[in-house]
Amino acid sequence: MATFLYKLGRLAFRRRHFVALIWVALLTLAGVGAASAPAAGTTSFSIPGTEAQKAFDLLEQRFPGASADGATGRIVFKAPEGEKMTDADNKATVAKTVKQLSDGSEVVSVTDPFTTNAVSKDGSVAYTSVKYELPGMELTDSTKDALEKAGDEARATGLTVDVGGDALQAAADPGAVGEIIGLAIAAVVLVITLGSMVAAGLPLLTAIIGVGIGVSTITALAKALDLGDTTSTLALMIGLAVGIDYALFIVSRYRSELAEGRDREEAAGRATGTAGSAVVFAGLTVVIALAGLAVVNVPMLTKMGLAAAGTVVVAVLIALTMVPALLGYAGRKVQPAGEKKSKKSKKKGAAPEGPAKPNMGARWASFVIRRPVAVLLFGVLGLGAIAVPATQLELGLPDDGSQPTSTTQRRAYDLLSEGFGPGFNGPLMVVYDAAGSADPKADADALTDRIKGIDDVVSVSPAAFNKAGDTATITVIPDSKPSSTQTEDLVHAIRAEGADVKADTGANVLVTGTTAMNIDFSQKLNDALIPYLGLVVGLAFLLLIVVFRSILVPLKAALGFLLSVLAALGAVVAVFQWGWLSGLIGVEETGPIMSMMPIFMVGVVFGLAMDYEVFLVTRMREAYVHGESPTEAVVTGFRHSARVVAAAAVIMMAVFGGFISSSESMIKMIGFGLAIAVFFDAFVVRMAIVPAVLALLGKKAWWLPKWLDRALPNVDVEGEGLRALDDENRPKDEDRELVRA
Repeated sequence: MATFLYKLGRLAFRRRHFVALIWVALLTLAGVGAASAPAAGTTSFSIPGTEAQKAFDLLEQRFPGASADGATGRIVFKAPEGEKMTDADNKATVAKTVKQLSDGSEVVSVTDPFTTNAVSKDGSVAYTSVKYELPGMELTDSTKDALEKAGDEARATGLTVDVGGDALQAAADPGAVGEIIGLAIAAVVLVITLGSMVAAGLPLLTAIIGVGIGVSTITALAKALDLGDTTSTLALMIGLAVGIDYALFIVSRYRSELAEGRDREEAAGRATGTAGSAVVFAGLTVVIALAGLAVVNVPMLTKMGLAAAGTVVVAVLIALTMVPALLGYAGRKVQPAGEKKSKKSKKKGAAPEGPAKPNMGARWASFVIRRPVAVLLFGVLGLGAIAVPATQLELGLPDDGSQPTSTTQRRAYDLLSEGFGPGFNGPLMVVYDAAGSADPKADADALTDRIKGIDDVVSVSPAAFNKAGDTATITVIPDSKPSSTQTEDLVHAIRAEGADVKADTGANVLVTGTTAMNIDFSQKLNDALIPYLGLVVGLAFLLLIVVFRSILVPLKAALGFLLSVLAALGAVVAVFQWGWLSGLIGVEETGPIMSMMPIFMVGVVFGLAMDYEVFLVTRMREAYVHGESPTEAVVTGFRHSARVVAAAAVIMMAVFGGFISSSESMIKMIGFGLAIAVFFDAFVVRMAIVPAVLALLGKKAWWLPKWLDRALPNVDVEGEGLRALDDENRPKDEDRELVRA
């Protein structure tokens, strides 16, 4: 591996014009494809195998033309103090609004609140529902504008009017301003770490090119592959973070090779052969973690994972080829100014400097080695305490109730809760499949009566049959808000009644609707978490055994990752569910944690955590293989890698932290969760727990059964093959010196 990458790095350095041209051409091609591609439509949200999805599919079959997946808009009216919506003037305003909406394009139906009993008991609140032909993301701007305009005109009459529903669904805001700030912070960190503007700009440039290719390709294929906005956001988030880190690793090693006196082409080859090997395996762990999301069997999540994995592959390829090519253009400008002056003074015959002082990384590693037990206990107990809130984790999906209070969707949600109760925002749809029933209508009426007797039910609508008379829908209004555990219990209770009905009549009873879909989605993700964790950690464990040729080091890496993820989940629960310090990051509404968060964090954070593990520990392994004692190898690894790993972690935190500024609660939560997870993993697990464990294990850390050692392929991440290359070339170098003499 190291020898192959060494040759690749030297080739890219020599043929830098060709390599740069290829990547610029790919970026241009992807950009043109994105610009000329048809606009992406809605992302189909399906959850194969769940009851809610089966019911939805049945509705599509039995109620053709009903636009089961069409968007819904709601205009909520509230009368001024002392008035009622049933007053003549207010009724006239509502009637005008209903008429105005009915004349709009893409509208299937509009309800009149005074004929559908959509007026609150005290008469202060009423609402009208608008059903559209297309999902929210496919509605034209003119249709959405017409809905908002109708609300504005009704508001002008003195009523309090707000508009809600998924008809106003817009593309996700990735937090562009925060992301620019994150990139600015990354640039400052790079300048401080590398001491050179050229060296700092190189990782940023290559990361932006890689992300440009990845995100443009996703945009170009969005319509054909049914990719949503969140897919691009995730690819942008991950691609920027790993792209900067991978380039930083290779640039840092290149500078080290130059400092040892090697010429520029040789230094580029050596950097690609050693740090590049770490980049390849770090990238593989990220790809495994992201592509492994396919085991959850949720198409949307699978596409997100594969698209982000593709962006990581591009980042790895750019690090291995374009970075060495750009180093060829940069020359020695990647070195800090102080080092350049030092080299010039040496050439002029200045007295040689004494041995270099240990840097901060070496001093920290020496401190940990002297007190490994205390550091280990402090790190484990500290993260364990932060992880405690994760035991109270409640999962759900965001709805209009999680929107900022400044939005009309949130105000409409609150008005409906005020007028009709919190459960009105999350009605359940019971689908009655009467194909096996002898008396469908009588059995449907009996089912309605049974549902009315369940706790937490406010109202149940009569069964509405299709034209064939073999399927009916029943709307159930819960007493609790959609994201509550009481509503989840109600869904399970209705399904239990449905099982009894099937046993008695042979008819199928299915529960669907947005609330039931969210509940099933959360349950599916919960069920998939352990298999997914086993797959990802198991494959990466095997990969790390090959890399480190050790059993205990990969085991320690996996256990440390689990600790950092649990601590990060605990922090997410404390902020987004309990509301601790929520004002600092603009969390306006606390509630359940997004269902995807645990499995998403496991996938992404595991891959990123292994970046630091591979880069830090391969340098230790390299020193150990080359003859240093286990404790000396730890100090050497930290002396060469700690500064770069710390900088990479801060950059990654800045990139992820930039998404906290997004107005979308889901993206805000992901940004915070990933940023805090990187902090815990890089600075507590990798910088403290890892050296403490290695110091306690000593030589046992690198133990591998002989039979396994013989069976494993030798990937030579440590660059042992390059040392052999030195031995081969040394006589040639001596002959060359004799010729010069």
